[in-house]
Amino acid sequence: MSKAAKKYSPEVRERAVRMVLDNLGQHESRWSAILSISLKIGCAPQTLNEWVKKVEVATGQRGGVTTEMAEKMKALEREVKELKQVNEILRKVSACFAQAEHDRRSRT
Repeated sequence: MSKAAKKYSPEVRERAVRMVLDNLGQHESRWSAILSISLKIGCAPQTLNEWVKKVEVATGQRGGVTTEMAEKMKALEREVKELKQVNEILRKVSACFAQAEHDRRSRT
């Protein structure tokens, strides 16, 4: 397979995470549960571990920023950047108009 990442459906992700969380007692550690289940579904253990962590953050079992909140923050950061650019343009245009008005008054 190429270096491109495999895509797993949301259903597969949810089922895999549920399997990890439901079967923790049957394994000596969380990581061994993740290893076992990742082999069954054919994904990298690190990938499954990230899915589990995201679910734990989303359900409040683990601290962190939810995916929804991270997306919202990105959108707001983008908007702030755009507004700063607009403000800079308006500041420069305003300075040009002020200079033009000053020059006009100086000539009269």
